[in-house]
Amino acid sequence: VQLQASGGGLVQAGGSLRLSCAASGRTFNSYHMGWFRQAPGKERESVAAISASGMTTNYADSVKGRFTISRDNAKKMVYLQMNSLKPEDTAVYFCATRSGPVIRTAPYEYDSWGQGTQVTVSS
Repeated sequence: VQLQASGGGLVQAGGSLRLSCAASGRTFNSYHMGWFRQAPGKERESVAAISASGMTTNYADSVKGRFTISRDNAKKMVYLQMNSLKPEDTAVYFCATRSGPVIRTAPYEYDSWGQGTQVTVSS
């Protein structure tokens, strides 16, 4: 499966952005999906994950209550709604797919990755 992330940009602290991830392939609804981010000089970290059915989600503590992950299997899309953005949310954001029975959050558990979209939050 190929992934294309979009929706990043420059926003002031307290603002919102909605990231989108478009997937190709016929088996999209069999993959768990995750959003990750990587800031300069830091390791890639999980932001949110959603099960193949969309029934189960998982969030990093740092984004709970501010970010919402969702998916539309008919459109082969995954979204990340980001509200109340903070300067520490600045990073390149990636979407990725995972095969397997349950959702996970570690980057090594994911198989295919999109190219990333830059999110910059100014103070």
